[in-house]
Amino acid sequence: MATYSLANERLRALEDIEREIGAILQNAGSGYDDEKGTVILELSKEKTNERLLDRQAAAFTASVQHVEAELSAQIRYLTQVATGQPHEGSSYSSRKDCQMALKRVDYARLKLSEVARTCEQMLEN
Repeated sequence: MATYSLANERLRALEDIEREIGAILQNAGSGYDDEKGTVILELSKEKTNERLLDRQAAAFTASVQHVEAELSAQIRYLTQVATGQPHEGSSYSSRKDCQMALKRVDYARLKLSEVARTCEQMLEN
C-alpha cells in the first residue's frame, strides 16, 4: 500500500512540474500585472518599464530554476530505482535470481541424466 502512495506522490509531483512549466510558458509571454500588458507589448513600446521587465525576468528565472531542480530530483530518483539494484520493498531481483538458479538445476539434471544414459549404454555394449 505504501508503494502505491509513493508512486501517486511521484506522479502528483510530476503533474505539478508540468503545470509550472505551463505557467512559465504563459508568463514568458505575458506580464503579471494585467494593466501593464504583455512582455512583448511592453518591449514594443518606445519607452519600456524596465522595473516591470526586470521583475518578470527574475520571476521567470526563479521559476525555471525551480523546475530544473524538481526535474533533477525526479531524474535522480529514477536512476536509483532503474539501476537494477533491488530497492526497499522490491523482491524482483531475488525472484529472478531464484528462477535462474532453478533453471540451472534443471539443466544440470538434464546433463547428468544424459551422462548416466551414455554410461549405461557403454556398459551394456
